[in-house]
Formats: sequence, C-alpha cells, structure tokens
Amino acid sequence: MATKRFFDDFVDPDSNQPNYKRLRKTPSFASVIKEVVMVNFLDNFCSALEPMLRKVVHEEVESGLRRCSRSIGRSPSLRIKALEPSNLRLIFNKKLSLPIFTNSKMMDSDGQYPLQLLLVDATGDCLVPTTLASPIKIEIVVLDGDFPSGENWTHEEFNKNIVKERAGKRPLVTGELNITMRDGVASLGDLEFTDNSSWIRSRRFRIGAKVVHIGNGQNSIRIMEAMTDSFMVKDHRGELYKKHYPPALGDDVWRLEKIGKDGTFHKKLTSHGIKTVQDFLKLANIDPHKIRRILGNGMSEKMWEVTYRHAKTCEMGAKSYIARGPNYILILNPICQVIRAIINGQICHSRELRGIQRSYIENLVRNAFTNWSSLEEVDGGLQVNEPAALLTQGERGVHHQNAYPRSALLTAAAGSIECGDWIVNQAHICLPIESSSEEELHYL
Repeated sequence: MATKRFFDDFVDPDSNQPNYKRLRKTPSFASVIKEVVMVNFLDNFCSALEPMLRKVVHEEVESGLRRCSRSIGRSPSLRIKALEPSNLRLIFNKKLSLPIFTNSKMMDSDGQYPLQLLLVDATGDCLVPTTLASPIKIEIVVLDGDFPSGENWTHEEFNKNIVKERAGKRPLVTGELNITMRDGVASLGDLEFTDNSSWIRSRRFRIGAKVVHIGNGQNSIRIMEAMTDSFMVKDHRGELYKKHYPPALGDDVWRLEKIGKDGTFHKKLTSHGIKTVQDFLKLANIDPHKIRRILGNGMSEKMWEVTYRHAKTCEMGAKSYIARGPNYILILNPICQVIRAIINGQICHSRELRGIQRSYIENLVRNAFTNWSSLEEVDGGLQVNEPAALLTQGERGVHHQNAYPRSALLTAAAGSIECGDWIVNQAHICLPIESSSEEELHYL
C-alpha cells in the first residue's frame, strides 16, 4: 500500500482530464551509450569474477577434504598400518657411465653392462648382501637431482621428488621400468632418456628404484629406495661433440680436452697436419715447442697441461714402427718414442751414450718422425727378451716453452720397460740423472 501511495503522489492530477495527452519520452544518445557501456562492464566483470570464484571454491573443497582425511587418520578404526622399519635397502652396484645423452642406453661405469640392483642389510658399518624368500617387484623412476638433502628420507619424500615428463612430451625414460628382484639381485634393462635435464631447476636427474610389491604378504617391510648420483642429461646431438675417455690414437684431435670441434685450436692444428691424437702426441714428444707455437698464446699453461694429460691416457696398442738405415735400426712406439736402438749391429744402452752419440740418435728419431709414412709397421708388438737393452722415452710432463727442468722430464717408463730415460726434445736428448757423472765417451 505504501508503494501504491508513493506512486499516486507523483501522478499529475491533470492526466485524468480528457484533453490530457501523455507524451512518450524519446531516449537520448548519451543514455544509450551509457547503457551499452554498463552492459559491457557487467559482462567483463562477470568473466573476470568467474575464475576467481572457481579458484576459491576449489581451495575450500581441497581444504575440507584435507581436514576430513586428517580426521579419518586420527580414527583408530580407519588408520592404515605404517610400514615396519628395517635395515634393508636397495643399492646400485656401480655408478653410471657419464656423460649421458638422450636416446642413448644407460650403462654402468665400465660402459659395457646395464646397472644392477642389490638388496643389502645396512646393519652396522657394512652393507651386507642379503635375500628375501619372495621375489620383489621394483619400479625404476627419475628423481630430481637436488633430492635428497640428507642421507635418509621417507617413502613419501621419495615419491614427492619423482620427476615426470613435460606436458606434451614422451615418457621421460623408456625401457623396462618394472623389474623383478630374485635372490637379492636384479639387472636393469635398456633404459633411455627421451628429454634433457635443462628444464628443471637443478638441471640434474637421478635414477631411483623403489619397491612396489613383495610376495607372500611381506609388503609391510620397509626397504629403503636406491638412487644414483646426480647427473646431467644432454641432447643426443651433443654426443657427436663429446670427448673420449680415454681417447684413441685414431680419434680426431678435437676429442681432446680444451680443443673444440671447428674451434680456433682445432683449425690451427689441422692446418699444420695435426689431425689425430696420434699426430698430436708424436709432435708433442719430438718438438713440444713447435706444437705450443702452433696453438699460440690462447692456450694457457693450465689448459695445455689438461690437454696433454688427457692425450697421454690413450692406449698405445701393440703396434711398433721400424726405421732402418745403413748402420742402424730404430724401433718406435706409435707416438714416436724409442723402444730399442741398434747401431752398427749393437744394442745401445742409454747410460753409455754421451754427447755426439745422443745427438746422433736424436737426429735419427727426428728423421723417422719426418718420414713416418715410410716406416715399417709391425702388428702384435715385439717379443722382448732383454729388458735391460730397451731404450725408451719415458713419460714426460711438458712444461712452458722456456722451462724444461731435467728433474721433471726424467721419469721411468711404465710396464715391463726398465730403462725409461730416452727423452727427445727440440735441441737435445736429456740424460738420466743417475748417469750424469763424468765418464769417458764411447763413440760409435
């Protein structure tokens, strides 16, 4: 009634008269624009408000579910029995072979076999291999490289740090991810990463192994999970540029540390005919000053030591090379080191050589290096019956161009060779310290 009275108060009394004409008001342009703007504003506001409301509702529902689950957990009748603690744990028998590339099989540190898992008892200070009467089902997973922060972790923490593939990508690891352990040993199958590790914060992965089932109702036993050391996974295309450990004599010289493929050092070396690790070592043994000049000042002393040390780890193999002349025979190894020298039919002992004799043999070695392609190659090595007669160059640490201390250059040869005292360099052959006393010269 109040509403009706309020309306009647605003009625024009003349409107009931016969001659009254009700005028229809036409809306103005401004009012139309205002109405359109208001409608658009309400539409945009509702569109922006909807996801916010959804998020709030979602969070509230999750919070309610958590509270519900905690109340269930506190209820003795509904509580799930916890795993019984034990000293059993899984371990990998060896470390992974590094580096690891996508689409390449993961092998152990020997580079020949897949990793193996062992079940051990960690009671005391030692890990003792053990077994269970029932087979154990194990799942292989990928873990974040930053996990764990300590030596121990819970089953929940382990699962929380499992890394899955990126959205739209293939499974992060392919291969046999579920294996069975019997008698305390299980071998991993062929596992390959399909994606690199650059996209996670730590930029590193670990391979983990966890127990998912134990036969004969023993699932209540807690067996500690295994994990490898953290490592980076690089794209497969990077494998084409990786270094070799150890390098082979026939490897391209850029396989050595500090020498990049198609880089400055690589181009300088190849322009002087140094294309392989063998070429590099031959020149480093015969004329270290020259190879340092070729590399230039861009290669620091520290870089050179790293490169040379890496090159020296290569396997020499069983080949020998023979240089013959009218009155001499030199037997050299693949990097132009003297194994045996025979002058005028007699084996030369380095201790008996002085001055002119050493210069003479040094010139023969340098000449053999220059004419390396014409040397006689012998496969299978040589039978050595008189070790005392061997003349070798010994392992030498090459130093700065202006400093080659004798004490650093004179080292004994490894293996069955006794007299490791032949060291050829640019200007002279260094004498062994023990034979540097004044003696009468014996000329050839």
